[in-house]
Amino acid sequence: MEIATQKMRTFTNAECKFAYRESIFKNELKGQFIITSVIYKLTKKNHNLNTSYGAIDAELVKMNVEKPTIKTISEAVIAIRSSKLPNPKDLGNSGSFFKNPIISKAQYDKAVEQFPEMPHYKVSDSEVKVPAGWLIEHAGFKGKRFGDAGIHKNQALVLVNYGGATGKEIYDLSKLIQKTVLEQFGVAIEAEVNII
Repeated sequence: MEIATQKMRTFTNAECKFAYRESIFKNELKGQFIITSVIYKLTKKNHNLNTSYGAIDAELVKMNVEKPTIKTISEAVIAIRSSKLPNPKDLGNSGSFFKNPIISKAQYDKAVEQFPEMPHYKVSDSEVKVPAGWLIEHAGFKGKRFGDAGIHKNQALVLVNYGGATGKEIYDLSKLIQKTVLEQFGVAIEAEVNII
């Protein structure tokens, strides 16, 4: 629903401009529409199962799964997230605050000269994705606390509120993290959350 006119509009997949944690609703049309429903087209057989991302393969081994299914991959992802992300009932948090940056292969090749252990995932022949959590952790932020604002001890992507932090304090911490990561690694990380 378009907020200004309250008229309904349907967008095609292509019109939504979906990309890694991106869409037209986070950019050109940000704040202009309320999404009231979504239609997904799912496969019924011959699924393309991707277990190579993150720790999914390792979790499947831990679960003694030799032939992954959609269900076992889902269970693995839930187990990984449960082990890394705090329960919001116990500790106020943002979930994943930052997006994994996609950088040019040339930029990555330059950074990896200084940081040979820097992981990456191929996006295309000219681009790679670098885990923002790795960058934040290796910049020294994982588990640190700044007053009542902090970075979760198990997942550096998650900013937490220990009870009394203001929104501005969380925001200022996010800016400090971005600045430090850029200075140390030459890689800019973006907030995944919408800041209002």
